[in-house]
Amino acid sequence: MTKTPVNKPSDDEAALQAPQPGPVSTWLKTQGFDHKVLPADHVGVEQLGVEPELLPIIAAALKGHGFDYLQCQGGYDEGPGKDLVCFYHFLAMGEQVAAMQAGETPTLREVRLKVALSREGTPTIPSIYGLFRGADWQERETFDMFGIHFEGHPHPKRLLMPEDWKGWPLRKDYIQPDFYEMQDAY
Repeated sequence: MTKTPVNKPSDDEAALQAPQPGPVSTWLKTQGFDHKVLPADHVGVEQLGVEPELLPIIAAALKGHGFDYLQCQGGYDEGPGKDLVCFYHFLAMGEQVAAMQAGETPTLREVRLKVALSREGTPTIPSIYGLFRGADWQERETFDMFGIHFEGHPHPKRLLMPEDWKGWPLRKDYIQPDFYEMQDAY
């Protein structure tokens, strides 16, 4: 059996395949904020990777730059042995309202921040509750389902599962307790 040679992309092709910085990334760079440019999502929303300790600083900068609404915060598991990810989807809603009041067609600006965390130990990230009160229950749900702790959150307890529940049900390596063991608990 003959092996087909693998064609490696040239430097020009590799540059075309790398995600290009969008307007928010470009603005953050001019302000001196370090981040990683991620590929846009399936509908073209700009995505940026940030380090956990920089999240509140970058979120505050984005809020000052017009991203005044946290539409969604959540988490997901990349798989056993891989990272847990927290994401934050911000919209510039004030601009939307102002454009509509002026009789103009609004153009929605949105950006998503992603923070990768090791699943080893206790994954911890600073809470952005102080900046966006809407993060309250969203961060609690992410804690409840994935075990990600939000440092500085005023109500750090489970939201969906009973307080004495063991484990994090949406982690891909979660082992569900035996049904009969749960019955014996009552």
